Amino acid sequence: MTSVIPVEARRRVVIGIDTHKDFHVAVALDHNGGRLGELQFATSQTGLAQLEVWAAEFGEIDAWGVEGTASYGAGLTRRLLRAGHAVLEVNRPDRHARRTLGGKSDPIDAEAAARAALSGRTAIQPKTQDGRVEMLRHVRMARSSAVKAQTVAMNQIHAIVITAPGELRDRLSGLRAVALIDACTSLQPTSQLTLDNTVSTTLRTLALRWRHLQAEARAATKLLTELVTALAPRLIAQHGVGPDTAAALLISAGDNPHRLHSEAAFAALCGANPIPAKSGSTNNRYRLNRGGDRQANAALHRIVLVRLVHHDQTKTYMTARRTPNRGNSMHLMRCLKRYLARQLYPLVLEAISKPEAPPLAA
Repeated sequence: MTSVIPVEARRRVVIGIDTHKDFHVAVALDHNGGRLGELQFATSQTGLAQLEVWAAEFGEIDAWGVEGTASYGAGLTRRLLRAGHAVLEVNRPDRHARRTLGGKSDPIDAEAAARAALSGRTAIQPKTQDGRVEMLRHVRMARSSAVKAQTVAMNQIHAIVITAPGELRDRLSGLRAVALIDACTSLQPTSQLTLDNTVSTTLRTLALRWRHLQAEARAATKLLTELVTALAPRLIAQHGVGPDTAAALLISAGDNPHRLHSEAAFAALCGANPIPAKSGSTNNRYRLNRGGDRQANAALHRIVLVRLVHHDQTKTYMTARRTPNRGNSMHLMRCLKRYLARQLYPLVLEAISKPEAPPLAA
């Protein structure tokens, strides 16, 4: 006698999730695209547990399509990956897609995410964001914001000096950065409500802020250097690769090395792969890729610039191939960045594949 397996027992399910700051919306689809249910749940641990119980009621889950895996959906993504689920990163619908979907609402977006995962339109594996590379990302973000704020403070000081009263302007104009900061810090404004005192107070405040930000940036740089050196010593030893550029490449790759299935994928991730630009009788033309991770692309660009000055092999390549009018310089830079991505890929993969050392006991 042939046994009949109930439909519910063999049903495969795909879950799509539209993420927000305080709550998420999930929609479940079966393997034929039929809508099974909808759930709105909080982003707290209790809400995430509620989601897992709700999803398990529909059957075996094939995949989770999640929007914003690196922002609002980061905590949910980490929890699902740790539980062994297959998670796919889904791009948020553009305006044309919203018109096709019939409007804009959280359930509509969640269903669109589920259908993208079900149809195979997306195969992007999200970053786990739970290891040493995530540590690098936080430190580099703090360092970058401190450096930017430090630049803003210095620009404001220069702008105020230009319009300062005559005697103060003569005293401060022409000073270099460090000397200008020292001079502004040494100003001793009084309590009088005059223009001179107001300008002196403002300059001293900005100078003290600049020094504080400089100390922040130096501390973050020191910590970033220690982390990169411990994680990727061979990468940082390459010519032209510093702690910041190495961190940018590692952050782009993420903590889970299986996302990078080839050096070509890493080049595409960094926006360093050639994009065909063929038309008509022009069959051998490529252009720069303006996609990918722009921070990683900028890191490759800075490494190439350093090598063009201090690396004999790179200088020889540029000199031999550049046309007299230097019209192909952008093309050569693209070629050098593509070569650099190929050269650094195994070192990046080696670093993020290295087993994590256990934390030291206090």
